[in-house]
Amino acid sequence: MQNWQEKAAILVDEYVAPQGVHDKRILDAIKKIPRHLFIPEDLWPYSYDDEPLPIGEKQTISQPFIVAKMTELLALEPGDKVLEIGTGSGYQSALLAEMGMAVTTIERIEALALKVRILFEQLNYPICSIIADGRNGYEPNAPYRGIIVTAAAPVIEPCWLEQLDVGGRIVVPLEAGEGLACQHLLVRQKTSTNPEGYIDSWDDYCRFVPLLSGTAAGTKEALPCPRSSISRT
Repeated sequence: MQNWQEKAAILVDEYVAPQGVHDKRILDAIKKIPRHLFIPEDLWPYSYDDEPLPIGEKQTISQPFIVAKMTELLALEPGDKVLEIGTGSGYQSALLAEMGMAVTTIERIEALALKVRILFEQLNYPICSIIADGRNGYEPNAPYRGIIVTAAAPVIEPCWLEQLDVGGRIVVPLEAGEGLACQHLLVRQKTSTNPEGYIDSWDDYCRFVPLLSGTAAGTKEALPCPRSSISRT
């Protein structure tokens, strides 16, 4: 796709930043990521619109603003370990990796995960990709400084908090209430190892596909994580 860098810069300067994302590291990273590669080719003309788009398997790539916003809420530093629940298109993982985080991402749909692994390799992102039920987290790479859930969750799973490092944050779109078709972004910061040791704050309303249990039919074993994605502290 020609001139994608110019389109990515316009996306950031005219849409993402004006909506209140201030972290320059995030804005610069978005300009470096070829978002069109994370969506079907027939939708490439819309790649750099500030809109969600379908990617198949009844899943979507999120609106760039909400990806940036949730990343900013994590408040991570380069080298921090972060867990993503719901790989989807892979764009959120790519943003975190572009910023220098050590990324582990979980996807329950094998077809999506295998496709995205190829793209991560092509773009030279050392991301640890797991095919599994995201509700269980991924204990082998814990503790994480941040956990980001990119699907609508009814609750925060206990294992997510267990795998979160003290001082770390989890950002999750929690279902806003019975009959409502949107979610409310919750930021929970872990303050101690005590089950009640956390502080909650709320941000924007949003809309995500639901977090489902189990894995899709035909799931294979996960590929080993790249060394660079599990050796950082």
